[in-house]
Amino acid sequence: MLQISGRAAVVRPTSLVDEVTGVLHATVESVMTSPVVRVAPETGFREIVAVLTEYDITGVPVVDPDGRPLGIVSEADLLLTLAAQEDPGSLVPPPELTRTGPGGAVTAADLMTGPAVCVTPGTSVVAAARLMSRHGVKRLPVLDEDGRVFGMVSRGDLLRVFLREDRVIRREIVEEVLGRIEGVSPAEVGVEVDQGRVVLSGSVPAPHLVPIVLSLCRSVDGVVSVTDRLGSSDEAAVVG
Repeated sequence: MLQISGRAAVVRPTSLVDEVTGVLHATVESVMTSPVVRVAPETGFREIVAVLTEYDITGVPVVDPDGRPLGIVSEADLLLTLAAQEDPGSLVPPPELTRTGPGGAVTAADLMTGPAVCVTPGTSVVAAARLMSRHGVKRLPVLDEDGRVFGMVSRGDLLRVFLREDRVIRREIVEEVLGRIEGVSPAEVGVEVDQGRVVLSGSVPAPHLVPIVLSLCRSVDGVVSVTDRLGSSDEAAVVG
């Protein structure tokens, strides 16, 4: 059974402040795909392949009758069936056979990997990326307030933050980072951004502020790298 879930009519933030750095990160909701295609546990192997092909996706969540996640069936799960077929000419041993149900049926319940690792719309893109890395998954179902699947976020979705325009990144660094560090004057710090690569020059009041500025700049969505060419007013005064 194929299902396409609707999007809950709830307004949610598209950015989230990191509790440690205070930097504003994009949320999962701002990059996720919704509505999302879903299948039931009894959906058959062929129908799942057809769904992935029709919607040009690489994985689909398996949900219970209430729309709550049970697991995910991915192309990798389906590929095990092909890899398990006899091939006398292959030197690579076949994987373990896919589990089957009564009468040899193979369903989403047999194929899925579960339980699914899930996120909420307000999860930051950084937290979602860390979850994917920690659990070795390529996609995360997004749950509404009732625990139902209403979106999906993939690795490709998260990487879209690196498509932010350089001028937008620069403005955030100047206004939201430098402008909020006590003692630092944005007018005395040069900020150049090219293809997400940030170069900082100029000076800050004290040496201990340099690593703070660098760390906060690295936390801005879309930043690929930060080059430090900063000095400090204290050091200049000593030299003088």
